[in-house]
Amino acid sequence: MVDTLEFEEPVAVLLKEIEALSQRPQTEGRDAEIAGLRRRVTQVRREIFSRLTPWQRVLVARHAARPHMLDYVARLFVDFTEIHGDRRFADDEAIVAGFAQYHSEAVLVVGHQKGRDTQQKIKRNFGYARPEGYRKALRAMRLAEKFHRPIIVFVDTPAAYPGVESEERGIAEAIAYNLREMALLAVPILIIVTGEGGSGGALGIAVGDRILMQEFAVYSVIPPEGCAAILWRDAVKKVEAADALKLTAVDLLKYGIIDAIVPEPDGGAHQDPDAATRAVDAALSDALTRLRAEPAETLVNRRYEKYRRIGRLGAGIVDIPTTGTTKNTTT
Repeated sequence: MVDTLEFEEPVAVLLKEIEALSQRPQTEGRDAEIAGLRRRVTQVRREIFSRLTPWQRVLVARHAARPHMLDYVARLFVDFTEIHGDRRFADDEAIVAGFAQYHSEAVLVVGHQKGRDTQQKIKRNFGYARPEGYRKALRAMRLAEKFHRPIIVFVDTPAAYPGVESEERGIAEAIAYNLREMALLAVPILIIVTGEGGSGGALGIAVGDRILMQEFAVYSVIPPEGCAAILWRDAVKKVEAADALKLTAVDLLKYGIIDAIVPEPDGGAHQDPDAATRAVDAALSDALTRLRAEPAETLVNRRYEKYRRIGRLGAGIVDIPTTGTTKNTTT
């Protein structure tokens, strides 16, 4: 049984009833009661997830059982061969890159990997990539360009690693360099945000032709806790910050940051990884088919324009309050 989140208390109560009944001797009456409770769980969970707040979506995106990049690789790709190291410093295991077969086509797969248990989380640095991770990713992407392989990127990170050693080795430069170089790669680049799309840590491998986002994933310039600490000097305001950041898939589609939302099973991808994988597969396959039909020059030019448009909310006159007066400014 997958752990429930704090807002899923009605579901947790029903699951405890099912667990208690499961300990009794098997009878037709018991089985019928369990089946009824399971139907009720599905109904209640569907109702809860139909009205999630932005902060609740953050909690779903961070769920410990949510499928990670390598979970999707195992289910969707064949003959995955990992590439290690940036040829400058080390191999950052928070970012994984490798060539594989996807529906009988050779592709490069890149993405963040958080780790599942304590040992894996430490090994993967909880998904916080260092400079060498972004340099490894770009090294692999250039190989993909050389051999005309499409690139599929799975984004799931709280942020880039903010430690002293990251700053010493040029984390900002590594991310900025990736932004420029990915914008110029002459192969299709397909991005999917599967969990947390945190700040520059996500964007460092997320410049692509088409950006997909799972239904309960989040994508923002800063985590809600950090935003609350900066704006209100109080991390407790994380709920208000999550709402203000407009970090949900619905908001981001509305503002043109992403191109499509990939539906998830009732209760999130962690409740039914196989169903989540089928939805991801359908979205990736359709998008990749469309991108393959485009000439490389068209892809590069359209990619550039796509990212130049992000942040433009339209032109017009905006009233900006000043000290006792109102000043009109053209946007």
